[in-house]
Amino acid sequence: MAIPAGGRVDLARAKAAPHTSRIIKAGALLADTKLLLASWDESLSTERNLRAALDRNVLGKASRSRVEDILGIFRRRYLSDPQVAAALVRLVKGNLPAEALDSILYFHAARADAVLHDVVTDILWPLHERGLREVRLGDILEVLSGWVARRRMGHDWSPSTMERVAQGVLATLRDFGVLEGAVRKRLAAPKKMAPAAFAYAAFVLARDTASGARLVSHPEWRLFLLGQTAVELLFMEAHQEGLLHYSAAGRVVRVDFPARTVGEYADAILERAHRTAGA
Repeated sequence: MAIPAGGRVDLARAKAAPHTSRIIKAGALLADTKLLLASWDESLSTERNLRAALDRNVLGKASRSRVEDILGIFRRRYLSDPQVAAALVRLVKGNLPAEALDSILYFHAARADAVLHDVVTDILWPLHERGLREVRLGDILEVLSGWVARRRMGHDWSPSTMERVAQGVLATLRDFGVLEGAVRKRLAAPKKMAPAAFAYAAFVLARDTASGARLVSHPEWRLFLLGQTAVELLFMEAHQEGLLHYSAAGRVVRVDFPARTVGEYADAILERAHRTAGA
């Protein structure tokens, strides 16, 4: 497999990161995130862009402290890798359809928050595999309690903190479209993942994956509740769409992308999306 250029992600280290209660102040923040990316000036540093967003109140919030909270969340989710940040700016300014863009933003948000990530991979994924859809607050609280007992949080959480975190996670996943239901949450009705979003996620995962076979079976596909068969079908669809080259013969799997950096790939995705829209 031709490995895309760019900084690699240390997945073992990321998984060892402490679980925090930041999700209480977060949520999906889709509209705010898109506003910030749309107003981003690539000629300025990250610090100057964030300062401008705060000083100009780009988000139109009544509370400056709330804007500061959102900017902190935005930074952790989307700005840790400069190449990814630049790619997201291009995708937003290039008007990538929301169906794909929202999935991409969810992907990065989940990978940046250990609690959000692990609720999906450790709780929702097993439910999905068993054909169950109902997601109960009590189930989330039980798992959080176990994590606290095993010191995965770094320190003890009070029962009220655990409940607020659980509620925050469920609301965030609903807003990202993973769950549905205003009060009683359940896994969202199955729908096909946008090929552009799938291909983008594959490119990002390929930066720390040594082979095509490992990319197909990558555990991070569970964030989208995708098993290996579904992943293989999406690779074939992305291949047919011209977003990547995918071939499989027995255990030999090859995946190639028409770009070396995630920024270049964002441009390729946009070009394909616009060509399809104009067809």
